[in-house]
Amino acid sequence: PKYTRLRETLLSTLSLVLLLLGASVLAVVIFRRFNLPPVLGYLLVGSLIGPHALNLMQDITRVQAVAEFGVVFLMFSIGLEFSLPKLYAMKRIVFGLGLLQVAVSMVLITGLIMLFGVSWQLGIALGGVFAMSSTAVLTKLLAERMQLDSAHGREIMGVLLFQDLAVVPLLVLIPSLTQPPEKLAMLLGIAVLKAIVVLAVILVFGQTLMRKWFHFVAKAKSSEVFVLNVLLITLSLAYFTELAGLSLALGAFVAGMLISETEYRLQVEEDIKPFRDVLMGLFFVTIGVKLDLHILVGLWWQVLLGLVALLVIKAVIVGLLSWRLGASSGNAIRSALWLCAGGEFGFVLLGEIAHLPKNIEQIALTVLVLSMLVAPFIVHYSERLVMRFVASEWLMRSMQLTRIAAQSMGTEKHAILCGYARNGQYLARLLLQEGVNYIALDLDPDLVREAAGAGENVVYGDASRKEALVAAGLLRASVVIITTSDTQLAEKVLHHTHELRPDLPVVVRTLDERDFDRLSKAGAAEVVPESLEASLMLASHALVLVGIPINRVLKRVRQARAERYRLLRGFFHGMSDRDEEDENQPRLHSVWLTPGASAIGKTLAELDLEGMGCEVSAIRRRGIRAVEPAPETRLEIGDVVVVLGDPEAVSAAEERLLQK
Repeated sequence: PKYTRLRETLLSTLSLVLLLLGASVLAVVIFRRFNLPPVLGYLLVGSLIGPHALNLMQDITRVQAVAEFGVVFLMFSIGLEFSLPKLYAMKRIVFGLGLLQVAVSMVLITGLIMLFGVSWQLGIALGGVFAMSSTAVLTKLLAERMQLDSAHGREIMGVLLFQDLAVVPLLVLIPSLTQPPEKLAMLLGIAVLKAIVVLAVILVFGQTLMRKWFHFVAKAKSSEVFVLNVLLITLSLAYFTELAGLSLALGAFVAGMLISETEYRLQVEEDIKPFRDVLMGLFFVTIGVKLDLHILVGLWWQVLLGLVALLVIKAVIVGLLSWRLGASSGNAIRSALWLCAGGEFGFVLLGEIAHLPKNIEQIALTVLVLSMLVAPFIVHYSERLVMRFVASEWLMRSMQLTRIAAQSMGTEKHAILCGYARNGQYLARLLLQEGVNYIALDLDPDLVREAAGAGENVVYGDASRKEALVAAGLLRASVVIITTSDTQLAEKVLHHTHELRPDLPVVVRTLDERDFDRLSKAGAAEVVPESLEASLMLASHALVLVGIPINRVLKRVRQARAERYRLLRGFFHGMSDRDEEDENQPRLHSVWLTPGASAIGKTLAELDLEGMGCEVSAIRRRGIRAVEPAPETRLEIGDVVVVLGDPEAVSAAEERLLQK
């Protein structure tokens, strides 16, 4: 009987886990397809399979115990990113705008909630819940738009950093707010005193011990032992703070802080990420289970009112504070629109509120979900709203374009570099050595200021905008080079370039070959994957070191590049190549169609040179060179046809093109 009960328990648990995994995978895939936050997918899964909908999961307690560790590992990750130098560098934004945003939002939201007859303790707790914004969603959106280093991007990141830090004291404060008012002050004082003592002991004595312990574990040179050690440290400190009457999350945050100051931080971050993401998904599923659609039907107007109030109040607070602290009107509105929605930490804090009335819980949950759902759309239209309501933005935009145009006015047949980080700077030096002028566009104000001050031809500008490319001399340029591995930016630049200059070649950098076909179809003249070039260089150095002659190594590398890059396939042979190259290596050959040539008036498809093992690489007509012409291209008198193939195929192709 005991074995049977154990087996039934295991099977029921396994079926529950399989249900959660299957539903979560499907929901997250769908939400990512529409570029929506995965958090919303987990919440949707929980609401659908919970007792208030399909009722596929009656017993949620077994999952909740495991899901709570998702919050533990999330706080651990935040502790890992905690950096005193980073805080000091952004102290004006973090402890200025960030502190004021959280404090003022909590005060106003608390006051508004109290107007509806809710106690001040619950008002403060909900104020903390709604004061948070989504770090995961906003950071991703900033990175996709290359705005992390912009003025409003720095403000947003500073506020999000303070919000992450503010979660720690709120996790201590919120559980204490459920106590009677006469005991609240004493319990809060005890909790704060415990937190100070525990943190002091851990931070004073833990740093040295942590570094020595990790050094000892690393000597084992075992990835399994290293991962087990990370789990041991995280859960041990979480357990220690729980024993002290504090939260598990606080101990995990402290563990992350201790490890962040060691040389093992990056490895730990990679090892802990799978545990964090999976368990956080389970946590949000358990939050979604609480959503009761039957109750929400009767509370729809309260939910709508709460959503509008949240977006408006937070937007007004952030906008006014940002403007008063010295930001321009446009950047203040941008920051306000980006930060007005709720965030994932709101769900974490909401789970800490004990004895929360059912209707208030449903309204709060739904408002958070809906606000995160509309956040990407608000961000998408934020720039249009700024340009619509802030007249000075038009002036600033025109001044920026004027600076770009003034910088590029004297250049012709130049290269436009989209991005001026390390790759862009190395490329610019090579271009100058060959006497090729360039103008670079970049959105990092510090980099632009430093480089322009040193005399580099770089200006602040967004290469994804058509007007910025035109101001940079797109109509006079000889090539556009995208030096950043940003596929979305590349597609925008390709679209604008082919709209204005369809004959202008665009060279695109990408991390690997995943986006090769996508960018090639978008019109890139060449796509250069970093992974391929790195492997070629590694292979060439390794082959030389093991004794392979340098000429053979260079030949192998050239062959590999020729197979990968169509613009590097083959070359025109001369007298100097006869002794050095393989006679059977593909070569390029120019065939001039003089009057009477049989190919005149025929299409490339009709000539069928590919059937002879030869390829038409380009056609030069009236001084214009078309690379990889279409099969329906009809040849004319005076065309120069560039064919590619081995010597025998090239000779046969030339004969077919010219025979009378």
